[in-house]
Amino acid sequence: MLKVNAFDHLVLNVRDVEVAAEWYARVLGMTRLDSVPKQGGPVRTSMMFGRNKINLRPISVSPEVWFTGLSPQPGSDDICFLTDIGPEEVFAHFGRCGVAIELGPVVKPGAQGDIQSVYVRDPDGNLIEVSSYS
Repeated sequence: MLKVNAFDHLVLNVRDVEVAAEWYARVLGMTRLDSVPKQGGPVRTSMMFGRNKINLRPISVSPEVWFTGLSPQPGSDDICFLTDIGPEEVFAHFGRCGVAIELGPVVKPGAQGDIQSVYVRDPDGNLIEVSSYS
C-alpha cells in the first residue's frame, strides 16, 4: 500500500518570476536557484529553504512546456511556513520589509499541535502563513 511521507517541492504559478523570486528571498530568506531542465525548455527558478524548494512557474508558460495542473492560476495558493522565531518577531520583520499583515498573530491548529501564525500575501496574492510552535 502506498503511503507518502513528505513533500519534495511545491510549484507556485506566478505572473512575474523576477518579482516573486525577489520577494521570497527578501521577505522569507529563501535562496534562488536557476536551472535548465534535463529535457530542455526554459530556465526554471526555484526558491530553496531548509530541505525544501518552491518552483516558480510563470503563468505565461504553456502546459505543453511545463506540465502542470488543469487550472493554473497565480494567487490561488495558501501555504504555511514554519520558523523558529516567535510571532511578534515575525510581525516586526514583515513591518520592516513593508509587507502588510493580513491577520495575526493568532493561534491556529498545525500538523503537530497549536501554532502561532502571522498571515501576509505574496506579490501574486497567495496567502502566506508564517508560524511557530509554542
